[in-house]
Order: sequence, then structure tokens, then C-alpha cells
Amino acid sequence: MTDTDTAYGFRPGQPNRDLTGVGRGTPYGEVLRRYWQPVALSADATTTPRRLLVLGEELILFRTRSGTPGLLYPRCAHRGASLFYGGVEDEGIRCCYHGWVFDPSGHCLEQPCEPEGGPHRDRIRQPWYPVQERYGFVWAYLGDPERKPLLPRYDVLEDLGEGELLIADDSGVGGGGPKLLDFNWLQHWENVLDPFHVPILHARFSGFQFVREMALMPEVRFEYTDRGVRSTQLRTLDDGRRLRRVTEVMFPNLRVVASPRLAAGRTDILGWVVPRDDESFHIFTLARATDPDYLRRLRSTHDGKPWAELTDAEHQRMPGDYEAQKSQGTVTLHGDDHLTTTDQGVAMLRRMMAKQISRVADGGDPPGLVFDDRDVVVAITGGNFLDD
Repeated sequence: MTDTDTAYGFRPGQPNRDLTGVGRGTPYGEVLRRYWQPVALSADATTTPRRLLVLGEELILFRTRSGTPGLLYPRCAHRGASLFYGGVEDEGIRCCYHGWVFDPSGHCLEQPCEPEGGPHRDRIRQPWYPVQERYGFVWAYLGDPERKPLLPRYDVLEDLGEGELLIADDSGVGGGGPKLLDFNWLQHWENVLDPFHVPILHARFSGFQFVREMALMPEVRFEYTDRGVRSTQLRTLDDGRRLRRVTEVMFPNLRVVASPRLAAGRTDILGWVVPRDDESFHIFTLARATDPDYLRRLRSTHDGKPWAELTDAEHQRMPGDYEAQKSQGTVTLHGDDHLTTTDQGVAMLRRMMAKQISRVADGGDPPGLVFDDRDVVVAITGGNFLDD
């Protein structure tokens, strides 16, 4: 008897580079550049220059001694010495090689080796990007200056009450692994719209990584919104009440995932999945809390141990989000996918991404951009809700 359907002759599929690529000029990279992106904690913008990698671009973050943050192309406009070795002064950063000084907007303020300090220095502009600070992050706009939107606010992060605080975090909360996540960003972002993996990966397979109620297989409804895709998951609890859990993604890379510990009410956590390049990303998380330790306590444990303390054998025996998503490959092979009914949310997201790629390429605006102060506050609907 001849064996059939063996792997002999199998040819792996290819990634969908239109969706996964983030560099300048790539289809979705240009979508990402139309929005403000968190790039660092405000506390990390100091008088010591810091290297960043954002959307495939190497950049230098610094804060002048007078307090203004700046984000510049690293190679000095003079002869290319790195501004990582520059000295930060009151109004700018001085290149270590010949002492040219650039302010946070790239203007050349001084050329000390030139006669009269450089009479033509105003012709020089170090490449730079606009930055703003809000909610404990430095935000950067890497897109077309003529299309720059306002930096939005989010209703769940506004109007703090007595004893409340905002926690800004870049340690990878929600990623289930290390701070620097070393695979393509989309594998994580689309996971937000895959509620069916929760009772399998986080309960039946690896033990209860969250709470027992999350082990129930949900009824799920997916829907498009003005800003992305929303998932509503219904679980019937032992006491007859219905747990209604709402998660959503908002363009271009925001994840809205309520506490997996099932704290009731609208979510108090937002996370931005910010690519460094095509093969790595950071998660920048904001949480509204009364306990400074709130985010640390949300992290899942495996037999009581945090992720970083697990042995290789324990990672294999009790995989979580990081293991599952990274094992898809540094950039997954979308051509190998066999999407089914439970992948409806993922399929809807990919279709919407493709639509926005076309819209931006045709000169249009992707969803959710804010150009009017009256629209600057974004409403969040995600959360955990108990219905009788």
C-alpha cells in the first residue's frame, strides 16, 4: 500500500508581508505611521541618550537639560557619528565628534569648528520626529507631517479619583513572556480576537493560568466597530448568571483586554503592541489603579512560579501565550493557515487591515484619527460584565 498525504514534497507557505511588515514604505508600516505611537516611558527620556528601534527605524531619545524630549535620527548630519555618544545640554544634544548641536526639532544650533560658529548652520536639519508626553509615556509621530493627527486621550484613563494613579509599563504585560517579545507583532495582536484559545491553552492544556471561570467555552460574537473589531464572549456561571466579556482591537495596534482575573466593569488596562521591526515588538501598557503593584499581580503563574523562573521542561509542559505565539515562527507562514469558524475575528481583522492599507495608499485616512479637539477622547467599551 502506498502512503498518502505525507510531508514529502510539502512546500511551506509564505507570510503575508503586507500585514506583518512595519518598515518605512511597507503597506501596513505606512498605516502604523499615521498614528501616534508610545515609544518609551517618560522616565527613560533623560540626559543620557537612549537607543530606540521603532517600526524598523533606529532613533535616539534624549531629554534636554531644560526638560524637552527629543527623538532624532542617530547619524549626525555632519559626518555620521552616532548621537548615542552625544552630550545633552540645556537646549539640545552635542555630537561627540565635532561638537555640532541639534535641538529636539533637529535645528543645528552650533558648529564650533566653523568660523563664527557656523554662519550657514541654519541650512542643516538633523532628521527628527515630533514627540509628546502623556500618561507617563513618550509618544512619537513617524508619519507624513502634513497628515499629523492629534494625540488622543482615552476615557478610562481620565479624571482620576482620590487614591487612583496611572501605571505606565513597558515590561510586556499581556505577552506571557519576556519584556522584549522576539517574533512578529501581528501574531500577538490578532490573538486578542481569538477567545477560543483561552479555555484550551490557559486552562485545559496548561492548567488554570487565570481563574476557573475562564475555562468555560464561550459563545462568541464578533463585530466591526468604527475603530477596529470587537469580540463579545458569553459564559454561563454555576449560579446561573451570564459573564459577558468584551475585548477589542483598535487601529492600528491597540489591544483592549479586560482583567483575566475577571474584575467587574469596564477595563482599566490598555496596551499598545508597538513593533520594533518585523521580528520583535514591545507592549506598552497603561493601567488605572489604586495599587502600584496592580500589574505585577495580574501576571499569570505556572505552579506558583513566574514565567522567568520556569525551566525549559516546564515551559514545554505548561506553555502560555508566548510559547504558542513564538512557536508559530519569527514571522508566521500565513499561507499554511486553515482558518475555521472560530477564527472569524482573526479573519475580520486581517480583512480590515488590508482595507486600511488600500485606503492609506489611495491618500485616505485610516480609522480613529483625531483632528478635532472635540473628538480627542476615545471611548472604551471592553470589560467584564455580569448579567442576571
